[in-house]
Amino acid sequence: MLTLCFSVSLLSYSNYVMMMDEGNHTLIAEFVLSGFSEQLNVQVILFIVFLIVYMLTLLGNLGMIVLIRMDSRLHTPMYFFLSSLSFLDICYSSSVTPRLLKDLVAKRKVISYSACLTQFYFYATFATTECYLLAAMAYDRYMAICSPLLYTISMSSRVCALLVAGSYIAGIVNATIHTGFAFRLSFCGPNVINHFYCEGPPLYAISCTDPTINEVMMFVVVGFNLLITNLTVLLSYTYILATILRMHSAAGRYKTLSTCASHLTAVTLFYGSAASMYSRPSSRHSQNLDKVISVFYTVLTPMLNPVIYSLRNKEVKGALGRVIDRKHSSER
Repeated sequence: MLTLCFSVSLLSYSNYVMMMDEGNHTLIAEFVLSGFSEQLNVQVILFIVFLIVYMLTLLGNLGMIVLIRMDSRLHTPMYFFLSSLSFLDICYSSSVTPRLLKDLVAKRKVISYSACLTQFYFYATFATTECYLLAAMAYDRYMAICSPLLYTISMSSRVCALLVAGSYIAGIVNATIHTGFAFRLSFCGPNVINHFYCEGPPLYAISCTDPTINEVMMFVVVGFNLLITNLTVLLSYTYILATILRMHSAAGRYKTLSTCASHLTAVTLFYGSAASMYSRPSSRHSQNLDKVISVFYTVLTPMLNPVIYSLRNKEVKGALGRVIDRKHSSER
């Protein structure tokens, strides 16, 4: 995967080098990310806030991965997916937040053409992968609740690994399509991107080439990904709800619902913000709103996921307590 990403970066740079001047226009070699505000005091506050959020994201998700690996009771398909989600959230947040922090303290918020498209590729890969991984987690909950007798066979370690690998493949394919179509764009006018990272719609807005094809492809491809993954989640939870309603025990219903509550919360946060961002063919006239929405699902959601799963999950709390107890016992 890293080799492919590096190859895409080289291709994007080569594409720029081979560009020739069009008429009297000079093709630009770098972009300026406008970010949020030019006021120094606002930038300082934002830097502190985003730094804290990023550190919590790293600590929370790394902590979740370590906890799942240390406690044998959490070596189940559900927690395999959760540890995969934590690793993905670290990658996802790291594709955007470090650059954002750097730009908040830099005098010139400049990013090269090749670096911009490389960031675009990584971001698109991880965002799409998260969509499919959340859908795979919904399918896992469906099998656990609706077909418990077949769960061990249906969700074997091989199947789980294939679902995670398939999620990454979908992310790579999606990113390759969008980055590939970005190669056809030329930039010879304003070089200020009205965003805090390199993303499709803000790039299209400053292109000298007609971006209609790119906008249509983004609308179609992202729409397809959201349709497939949302449909999987909706169908899974429709069957889950039907199974819960057939349960005679109120305690059983509550316990079953509680196991799904964390995942439903994470799905709602991620899909809700992503759908509002990409449900339009063009975002040119609402870029300030898009920046706010982007902060939510690129910076905040990766931080909130481990919090949601730990606060709403008794097994995670129990595992944390056992790890702490073992540490205290070893120190005596």
